Amino acid sequence: MHQETIIALSAIGIIAIICQWFAWWIKLPAILFLLVAGIVIGPLMGWLNPEQLFGDLLFPFVSLSVAIILFEGALTLKFEEIRGLQTVVRNMLTIGVVSTWTAITLGTHYIIGFAWDLSLLFGALMVVTGPTVIVPMLRTVRPNAKIANILRWEGIVIDPLGAILAVLVFEVIVSMKLQGHASISHTMFMFGSTLLTGIIIGAITGYLFGLILRKHLLPEYLHNVATLTLVFAVFALSNHITEESGLLTVTVMGIWLANMKNVPVEDILDFKESLSILLISGLFILLAARLNFDQFAILGWGALGLFLFIQVFARPIKVIVSTFGSDLKWQEKFMVAWIGPRGIVAAAVTALFALRLQEIGVENAELLVPLAFSIIIGTVVLQGATSKFLAQQLGVAEPEDNGFLIIGANPVARLIAKALKESGFTAVVTDGSWTNIKTARMEGLSSYYGNAVSEHADRHLDLVGLGHLLALTPQKDRNALAGQRYQAEFGANKIYLLASDDQKDSDGKQQSRTTVSHRYNTLFAKDRSYSQLASWIGQGAKIKHTNLTDNFNYDDYKQQYGKRAIPLFIFNAKRQLRFFTGDETLLPEAGWTLLALVKDKPETG
Repeated sequence: MHQETIIALSAIGIIAIICQWFAWWIKLPAILFLLVAGIVIGPLMGWLNPEQLFGDLLFPFVSLSVAIILFEGALTLKFEEIRGLQTVVRNMLTIGVVSTWTAITLGTHYIIGFAWDLSLLFGALMVVTGPTVIVPMLRTVRPNAKIANILRWEGIVIDPLGAILAVLVFEVIVSMKLQGHASISHTMFMFGSTLLTGIIIGAITGYLFGLILRKHLLPEYLHNVATLTLVFAVFALSNHITEESGLLTVTVMGIWLANMKNVPVEDILDFKESLSILLISGLFILLAARLNFDQFAILGWGALGLFLFIQVFARPIKVIVSTFGSDLKWQEKFMVAWIGPRGIVAAAVTALFALRLQEIGVENAELLVPLAFSIIIGTVVLQGATSKFLAQQLGVAEPEDNGFLIIGANPVARLIAKALKESGFTAVVTDGSWTNIKTARMEGLSSYYGNAVSEHADRHLDLVGLGHLLALTPQKDRNALAGQRYQAEFGANKIYLLASDDQKDSDGKQQSRTTVSHRYNTLFAKDRSYSQLASWIGQGAKIKHTNLTDNFNYDDYKQQYGKRAIPLFIFNAKRQLRFFTGDETLLPEAGWTLLALVKDKPETG
């Protein structure tokens, strides 16, 4: 039995990694494949029985996993960013949540036949969406910036808010069940004690731990482990003081840490990425393996009816109420209303509460999990399969290959980024140097501060609207690494790397300039390196726009400017853009606009 347990746990890890990799490869949320895998090895084939595998540890494992999920979600909730959000986003997180909760509660009661208390709980559980399913879907759909920003921020912020709402509703149900009556005073006491315990312990712990991190009283190699241990500890302590207050506690703790100044939480967030693969992905498989098809049969067509009700009524009502009076077009409102997949918080918290409610004998509590999974699978499959087509048909999808992700925010990268922006194309510069990023932002460029090939970038770097990569740093290895990282996102033919100066040979002669990899396009020409472009810029060279016509073609251009110009790229009225490269000869025609780095003509005396 001991050996079988080890094999089972190892198999879950391997399956989870395969699902994550496959989801990354085909650009769909990993939750879909994790659920399918759990269903196949669980109820279909009978290879995995979570209750038999974990025994009495299943409930604590689910509880701690949910605590980690909520803590991580809370770490992304920064108040200054929320205050800067558009009115639409704020509405979706306030009146929109209330409208969704109300609609799903009514739908659950009248379509499924749940009692009002259980319907209220399920409505609270289903108000969340979540970045773990939204972000991969946005990368595939590629909607315009308005739609992407609304959906992304909704998904980030609504996770902890929805979980807190579900915790409070859950507390009401438990108190009513255990007390045998609906005492308003008792309910208010339970609400108050849960809120008080969660807020006080979470705030104090977050503040003290933030001070420890800020004053560097803990070595960096202990940050991740100490944070994880502390989350477990305060979760257990809070639940011991006031039952089921632990989830609120870890959420408040995460929010407090996220909003303390000069507290380094980036590495802690990066650590969560490993937990997502090893722990949370495994949790999805375990939850799916617990599904009972007989319970789906009990739900019958009601589950499909509720899913359709949420998709075509509850979600649109939320968006209509939240976007009233905004400048969003009806096509944009439609896409925001169409995309709202449920994710891991909805699944995990539902499983957690269902286990507890079953223990105290709440009727139909065992149906919460299959009903939740019906909604999760339905939203991910339907929206993932149709959203890209709908966005294109409605004209709210970013054109393919329209935007450029630029590695580097140095003078060369900034100059090219500004040229792209002035030509009407999206350009985002990335750099780990704050000096370069600060200069780029002062020049009005969109930017990402950090390493573009890091796990932090995977989570925070918005690729919506970006279709090309320009690697414009002096370091050829860094350029090559960026090309390898984003090849799967954009395709090798859309990766452009700047040539680099190799080291001098043993005789002191400069070796030939080469590209880092023959698989990618060499920007501008094989003999145009970063140092040469930077030198030209330092000597005062500027970007010059030239409209090519029948009377002034590309041959005339070369004859006029000769070696004083380095052609960079061309574009036309149809927003088609092509870079000059060292791998092919580009012959611009009349009607195209040519941009080049041009030196001033030397004065003659």
